[in-house]
Amino acid sequence: MRIVTTKAEVRAQVRRWRGAGEKVTLVPTMGALHKAHMDLARLAGAGGRVIVSIFVNPTQFAPGEDFERYPRNLDADADLLREAGVDLLFAPGQEDVYPRGLDDLTRVEVPGLSADLCGAHRPTHFAGVTSVVARLLLLTLPDAVVFGRKDYQQLVILRRMTEDLHIPVEVIEGPITREKDGLAMSSRNRYLTEAERRTAPLLHAELRRCAARIEAGERDFPGLEEDAADRLAEAGFAPDYVAVRRAGDLGPPAVSPTGEWVVLAAAWLGSARLIDNVVCGAGS
Repeated sequence: MRIVTTKAEVRAQVRRWRGAGEKVTLVPTMGALHKAHMDLARLAGAGGRVIVSIFVNPTQFAPGEDFERYPRNLDADADLLREAGVDLLFAPGQEDVYPRGLDDLTRVEVPGLSADLCGAHRPTHFAGVTSVVARLLLLTLPDAVVFGRKDYQQLVILRRMTEDLHIPVEVIEGPITREKDGLAMSSRNRYLTEAERRTAPLLHAELRRCAARIEAGERDFPGLEEDAADRLAEAGFAPDYVAVRRAGDLGPPAVSPTGEWVVLAAAWLGSARLIDNVVCGAGS
């Protein structure tokens, strides 16, 4: 596996692969890698060459969030990527991604979707995500990009961004990788204390419970959301939201006998903000 840090290096390698007729897939990450990232990398590798990018993006962190303490260990991450068979690790510095600095940078934003759900609680977050992912796609020029389903709102927003900007890249959705007790794997899980880690799987359990009620025919979506949020609070979480939405575009759920919905939640447990989702209904 090669490790490169500059636009010139990564583009030169992509040109060589393309010249040989090989497909190139990007997996964007912020590092602190774990099994879920490796699953995404292996999914990407099924179609050809794989680039994994590692860049802790400052523009998606608001003041007071965990940018400074976000875990960083490039050597350990590189070892995991080698074991997973990744071809190229792209680890740019801030000056490579934002050559004009952060004070007056060009931004990419998906309106509407970015202000809802997690965006209502982290107002600048998704503009930072779309701005950096657009840059990573243009820096690496891949044929495909893999995003995990755990960050469901992010997945919908990034798919919309690539469509609206006519970026010629295939968006591949990676399934959620979970611990044996159901907790969605996340780099931020390491913020949990031992006691909080024992409580954390209840988030997924509550979303499954809500989804099962929808599958059984319940359509009082506000009531389902309120009940799930109350149960999470009783278990020790501080929920930002529990929401039922249309799975395709995160619009308000229609009250109909059939459809495909997603139950999403974000909740604090100690110093860790956990997110998760469960898709239910036709096609799930």
